[in-house]
Amino acid sequence: MLKHTLSLAALAIALLPTAAFANEEQGDDAQAKSHDEGEGIVVVGHPPVDFNLLNSTSTIEGDKLEVSLRGQLGETLASLPGVSATSFTPGASRPVLRGFDGDRIRVLTDGIGAIDASSVSADHAVVFDALTVDHIDVLHGPAVLIFGGQAIGGAVNALDKRIPRNVPDGIKLDVLTSYGSAANERAASGAAQFRLGDRWAASIDAGWRKSDDLKVPGFVNSPTLRADLLADAASYRAAGEAAEADEFEALANLTGKVPNTAARSTTFGAGVAFIDAGGNLGLSVQRQDMRYGLPSRPGAGDHSSGGGSHAAEDVSIKLGQTRVDLRGAVELGDGLFDSLQVRGAFGDYQHIEFEGDAVGTTFTGRGVEARADLVQNSRGGWRGRSGVQYFTRNLSIIGDEAFAPSNDVTRFGVFTLQSYRFGPFEIEGAGRYERATVRANSVGFQQAYDLWSGAAGATWRFAPGWKLGASYIRGARAPAPEELLSDGLHVATQSYELGNDTFRPETSNGGEVFVRYDGGRYTLAVTGYVTDFKSFIAALPNGAELDGFPVFEYSQSPARFQGFEAAASAKAIEWADGGLTLDAQADYTHAELKGIGPVPRIPPLRVRGGAEFEFGPLHLRGEVEWNDRQDRVASFETPVDAFTLVNLSAVWHPMGDEGPLTLSLAANNLLNVSARRAASFTRDFVPLAGRDIRVSAKLSF
Repeated sequence: MLKHTLSLAALAIALLPTAAFANEEQGDDAQAKSHDEGEGIVVVGHPPVDFNLLNSTSTIEGDKLEVSLRGQLGETLASLPGVSATSFTPGASRPVLRGFDGDRIRVLTDGIGAIDASSVSADHAVVFDALTVDHIDVLHGPAVLIFGGQAIGGAVNALDKRIPRNVPDGIKLDVLTSYGSAANERAASGAAQFRLGDRWAASIDAGWRKSDDLKVPGFVNSPTLRADLLADAASYRAAGEAAEADEFEALANLTGKVPNTAARSTTFGAGVAFIDAGGNLGLSVQRQDMRYGLPSRPGAGDHSSGGGSHAAEDVSIKLGQTRVDLRGAVELGDGLFDSLQVRGAFGDYQHIEFEGDAVGTTFTGRGVEARADLVQNSRGGWRGRSGVQYFTRNLSIIGDEAFAPSNDVTRFGVFTLQSYRFGPFEIEGAGRYERATVRANSVGFQQAYDLWSGAAGATWRFAPGWKLGASYIRGARAPAPEELLSDGLHVATQSYELGNDTFRPETSNGGEVFVRYDGGRYTLAVTGYVTDFKSFIAALPNGAELDGFPVFEYSQSPARFQGFEAAASAKAIEWADGGLTLDAQADYTHAELKGIGPVPRIPPLRVRGGAEFEFGPLHLRGEVEWNDRQDRVASFETPVDAFTLVNLSAVWHPMGDEGPLTLSLAANNLLNVSARRAASFTRDFVPLAGRDIRVSAKLSF
């Protein structure tokens, strides 16, 4: 850790005099202007994405973010168009974008990845603290290439507040508390930013969250799984083994709560920043710890498998990460370049998988990610940014159930994103070269991949408020270590996974077409997309068994993902202090492994409609979400029944919309229906929460 921390510190020291020198070049007038601003000195540097060139961007912020906050990122974002969640357990849920998950999407904070092991397996939680986030963007389109060629499905980028972006006049304090009834979930967090001097600001924050086993309506297990368990019970009873029969009948008839789904987490963080008209430089430290249960598939390994030991004890994960972040920018004036922006992070990560109280498998990793972006000034309609990006991570996997060997991954990339606007037209292009290396010394494996990605797009503002656009992306992704080197039982997926170290890069050709309208009272956005793969990597059953579990072998084959996202809103009625707004959205993904069948775990058609009433400081919302039946399923998957959710919420600003206090009350799944996500590995025995009454209070001053 010391080596990587010293590297970040050296970069900070190098940037500090540069920022100060840049400020001297601005002159006294610029400094005086900065000090005259009532809110303090505003950071001149930009967040890593400030282009607004992205073809498809969904954002969650403000009151909506507060109402949607959950313990894991996937559940927080699941209401956005085109977004689902892996929902492995309440303690581990990663976003699914347009049917893609894992290594094909990037989860970022200010443009830097999580530096954890969440993409390695669906049961691994994302190390992400939404309580310190200002807003979260879900990104698609050519600009995604600045984050990495592997972000074929898109990226999730959060702008956090741990490194201050301005110097407050005094102390700025945010306190948030919440309670959710479905899991007896309690959460509290606090963050403070304060002035250290004319050009210095600091922050400190802490968060705590704890939840019990998840309450669900009806039977915990799906109809298909219940039928299997009851059939096993009948077989045991016919054989005269009454105790075993009773056990399987009890599993089949389990209701009320999902066992072993409790979770807890704590976060502590602090940051400091030097902020000047000529630039800024900040550093932060965060420590996050989690402990959460991993529910097991009922009956798995308990009969006719020889693998009973794998289900003998409750499995849980204890996870922790220490992370150091750096953010800096130097303002370069009115020439060709506007600013030089630098971001870096070091992460020291460990998680231990416990079987009861016994240590099972341990994952330990350290990594560094850094990027430098040179941002151009807008000149004659032309703007852009170019940069370099570096990532390295070593991951040690030790234990009897280590399904993949310890490995190292290194990536170095260079990229550019350019845009030119003339009249009602705007064209944009992006290019990226990346060299990725995967090493596993214990099995004598090392392979480097040269990855070329590119994108082009155009938009046409053909009428007031209207925009029509299209884009093309050629993506390239290096195979992940688990796809190359897995050779062992993966308890989380209840399968023996077998990789293939001869895989070539996964390449794709994709495009999307969109139309948007923003007319004040009315908005509309419709996007259609398609992505073709020559060599899509997927784990599929090969018909064999090892250790009593089915063998899922990674293979490459052509594949196609296609679908649409649509959203619209209308201010139907207006009155003196508010109005009625109606909105609707829909999304759908169809994914096929050519010549084989459906891609596993693809969300079905989803439609949502809502109405929002605004009465001054009081905002009321009601919505209905319908999810179609998903019967296009892969081998070893079961169909997922359709379900409809009814949600109500109220947000009240008792001291006015700009006041310091926000109170919210939400009733999710008001009718207490049984629902399961098609994107989840555990959907047969981990349904979504039943009726969940949530209250929260936020105080900002």
